[in-house]
Amino acid sequence: MVPTSDERSSSCSGVCTIEAVVSIDARGQVVLPKDIRERAGFAPGDRLAVVFWGEKGDVCCITLIKASHFNGMITTLLSPMAEELAGRGEQD
Repeated sequence: MVPTSDERSSSCSGVCTIEAVVSIDARGQVVLPKDIRERAGFAPGDRLAVVFWGEKGDVCCITLIKASHFNGMITTLLSPMAEELAGRGEQD
């Protein structure tokens, strides 16, 4: 079954789709198909953060995130926590 564009656009809200199957060559390199690179907006020279998902050293998934987006994601995630911690410090 090929995912519809609606299923693909909702992938960030919890729906996973298999977009391609790739292999690792003898040098340990993986080639992402052109259509995948284009849809992800990956270009030559882009830096990607490699994120492992799993427990106790058992990796079940690897996620690639553009480094430029990763910085913003971390800021978005940590800003509320930093503000809360700063607010607690002012109360003391």
